[in-house]
Amino acid sequence: MTGFPQLRLRRLRRTQPLRALAQETRLEVGDLIYPLFIVEGSGLKQEISSMPGISRYSVDLLPQEIEEIAKLGIPGVLLFGIPKDKDEAGSQAYHPDGIVQRAIQTVKGAVPELIVVTDVCLCEYTSHGHCGIVVDGEIDNDQTLPLLARTALSHAEAGADIVAPSDMMDGRVKVVREALDGAGFHDTLILSYAAKYASAFFDPFRDAAESIPQFGDRRSYQMNPPNWRESLREVEQDIAEGADMVMVKPALAYLDVIRAVRDNFNYPLAAYNVSGEFAMVKAAAKCGWLDERQVIPEILMAIKRAGADIIITYHAKEVAQWGVLG
Repeated sequence: MTGFPQLRLRRLRRTQPLRALAQETRLEVGDLIYPLFIVEGSGLKQEISSMPGISRYSVDLLPQEIEEIAKLGIPGVLLFGIPKDKDEAGSQAYHPDGIVQRAIQTVKGAVPELIVVTDVCLCEYTSHGHCGIVVDGEIDNDQTLPLLARTALSHAEAGADIVAPSDMMDGRVKVVREALDGAGFHDTLILSYAAKYASAFFDPFRDAAESIPQFGDRRSYQMNPPNWRESLREVEQDIAEGADMVMVKPALAYLDVIRAVRDNFNYPLAAYNVSGEFAMVKAAAKCGWLDERQVIPEILMAIKRAGADIIITYHAKEVAQWGVLG
């Protein structure tokens, strides 16, 4: 290999046009999905204290927000519902007139071409805050599966483009695919939260979605953070069961997992830049310790460089407004 002084790698970095020409990874607004929290009621826009700049919206205020998202060039949203009433079976998750089901119809009525992704889980809807049916203090995997299938089907019936099971029950993708196909929704995609870790980075989300477990934690079903090889087994299983796309969550502390999934599977790969990652940047920026307009694009670029095709992020609107991606 030729060395210095013939080889001068700084030549490629000398000017901005040269740096852009040699840039290896590109990130666009079209790669982003924006999460939204929907609440019961009317005329409500509730700021979430642990997630500065993020709010919960009632369904009637969605059209204005959705139109703004679409004008920014963001291609889709991920919907989370917060019902008024909760019970042990999470029945509002699969109610045909539930909060998410109505939100889907409202979004599609406002901007039909916007991609609607829906979170398929029970944690926001159960009185105990867990992602499945509780039997004798344990999360019963097999009793939970039919309810997840009903939830996904109700979302498809309301008009969702993509359903995203996030519960981490074994076999959930299989039953969701069977339910969708059995009802004629062959074109509804499944984005599986395939490698979802039991992470401390979820705490602001649980505040936002009012889904803090009332006992124990979620370590018996979400993945153990030290494990990366296990993530490949989870992804492989979900693909075998019918997932069209797979996800790693969280993103920033799991870039190695994103890279491992990208290297081993030729499927569309999403990564979720989660609430705790968002909140850390906002807190540091508020203290004047970081320039968020510099840091946020760098974080998102790192996730893209690790191998993600799609990034779900609470930063989507602001980076689109700033025009800092490329």
